[in-house]
Amino acid sequence: MNGRPEGEKSMRKIGMVVAIANELGRVFRKFGDPKETILHGSMDVHVFDCGKYTLCVAHSGAGEIGAAAATELLIACYGAEFIVNFGVVGGLTEEMKRATSAIVKRVVHYAYDTSAFDGTVPGQYSEFPDVYIPVSESMTERAAALHPDLPLVTIASADRFVADPEEKKALHEQFGADICDMESAGIALTAHRNGVPVLMIKTVSDGIEGGAEEFARECVRTAEMALETAVEIIGGLE
Repeated sequence: MNGRPEGEKSMRKIGMVVAIANELGRVFRKFGDPKETILHGSMDVHVFDCGKYTLCVAHSGAGEIGAAAATELLIACYGAEFIVNFGVVGGLTEEMKRATSAIVKRVVHYAYDTSAFDGTVPGQYSEFPDVYIPVSESMTERAAALHPDLPLVTIASADRFVADPEEKKALHEQFGADICDMESAGIALTAHRNGVPVLMIKTVSDGIEGGAEEFARECVRTAEMALETAVEIIGGLE
């Protein structure tokens, strides 16, 4: 890995979490047929031999619970040393327009709230000093060095598709979030608790005034952009 700190071992097993079918389809078109596919209950994992590394891709389905389960599966059962997630998201600011790609630097699980009994604030897990779930700083910095044109962003994440422009603006105002999705909190929290680095590359499919129709119209194109960017960065890291 270019610029790897002394003594850090090369990562040979990479786990990838994809939420929706069209994102998984993009992976197949990019890498071809997997060398094997394993079904774990209703979740499938596709294993690709990518030469320098083995890529294990779990199709989580939409939502935080599936994303967290897929991340844990890749780490516990497949020995993933690094988790990467790409996907399409909603934009929460005027700057985050359709087809803008970004590197996630931190995540807020905005629907999580235990403040009534433990003294935290809405969105805060007690193990963290504030509402933000950190994303691996070393990986984020390396990705930014390889792709300096991509902004570093905060993502708001919860089991909710956000279509209302006013709700999008409120998420930005309350949490300083730039984009939103339904999986990042589950992935980031699970990876963090396992001590496994994670990299998230997201591309905006629907802007601040967009909703479900714009998402559906732009989803395929933006998913392809996110995957291409993620693969380029993985290649650079290796």
